[in-house]
Amino acid sequence: MKRQQAAQSQRKTALALATLFLGTFVLGSAELLPVGVLNVIATDLKVSISAAGALVTAYALGVAIGGPLLTALTIKLNKRTVLAGALLLSAVGNLVPVLIADYTLFVAARAFTGALGGLFVAVAFIVGTSIVPPERMGQAISAVFGGFAVSGALGVPLGTLIGQQLGWRGSFIAVVALAVVALLATLPLVPSVAGASVRAGDQARYAFAPRVLAMLALQALGFASLYAALTYIVPFLENVTGISGALISAFLLAYGAASAAGSIAGGRFADSNASRTLTVGTIGVAISLLALYLVGAIAFLVVLALLAWGLFAMGMVPSLQYRVVNLAGPGGALASSLPASAANVGIAAGSVAGGAAIGNFSSSAPVITGLIIAVIAIPVAWATGFLKPPVVDESPGAGSAPDIVSKSA
Repeated sequence: MKRQQAAQSQRKTALALATLFLGTFVLGSAELLPVGVLNVIATDLKVSISAAGALVTAYALGVAIGGPLLTALTIKLNKRTVLAGALLLSAVGNLVPVLIADYTLFVAARAFTGALGGLFVAVAFIVGTSIVPPERMGQAISAVFGGFAVSGALGVPLGTLIGQQLGWRGSFIAVVALAVVALLATLPLVPSVAGASVRAGDQARYAFAPRVLAMLALQALGFASLYAALTYIVPFLENVTGISGALISAFLLAYGAASAAGSIAGGRFADSNASRTLTVGTIGVAISLLALYLVGAIAFLVVLALLAWGLFAMGMVPSLQYRVVNLAGPGGALASSLPASAANVGIAAGSVAGGAAIGNFSSSAPVITGLIIAVIAIPVAWATGFLKPPVVDESPGAGSAPDIVSKSA
């Protein structure tokens, strides 16, 4: 009987994690969807390509700024209710530009859905880690983040294909339909998880502690390194490797598959030793970028470098989330939204740095820029390994929120 109950519990947990994976897959696809149909959107709305690019920026800003704000505002609400509400409003937000052809409204809708995406991710991490044993926390994180990784490898290419065949509105309608499916799955399959008992203001005391900010700085460095090179990888493949057309898509697919595999496998490494994983990961990224630069003219070796790069870069993400939440202690519910903000800051900074490099030097310069940032991240990752979670005074007289009594970073 006990074995049967344990098996049923494991099945329920697996279904819940799969549902959270689906939700992050949908929102990850929605975030990057305009990239593949940017020229189509620009032509249809009669705006420039750069103006259409603001749709990606608006979403990123929504995640970075709106995500933590919405997380703080909903921190005491039931988490399943918050997840369902975020999916419902995301479906509405993605439907608005389909029905109303207005560029300004489109940008506003993207910022709105970005904030909801940041909220969903933060709450999904909370739910995922609350329904598994502590020793499987990293695997739960990787299951949630895995949806994003797979969306980059599969969702965005499929969305681009739909957009080319049915127009950009067809792609957004597909996202809306998937959001509805995720919503209908969330209600019966995701368990009810109570909201935080500690007020958002009290949680902020822990969520923004120096030890947590140090981890967020590492997260920003990691994504800055990644996107300094990744944003301009196509010119590198064209001008240095000497490939074009469908072959470029195949190379990018290889990177996407490796990043998805890394993000999913990274959960086990986070459970084993998150701090060591981050140090090894940053070293691995630096070596991969160095190899990419050195063998850039040899297509076969470039594929191997891209595979290693994707595995190391995304394999660190579960450990980053794990460490942020762990170091935040009682502020974990609010802190769970901050890595996404740090990542988007890093993405923006990395893209700017890579753009400056390619604009002033050569197609290889963004790879070198990413390498330099990765080298800077190595000692930061090593140093953060010494940070410890707060020791909390849970005595009756401790006050309304737990107090840190020692080991403050």
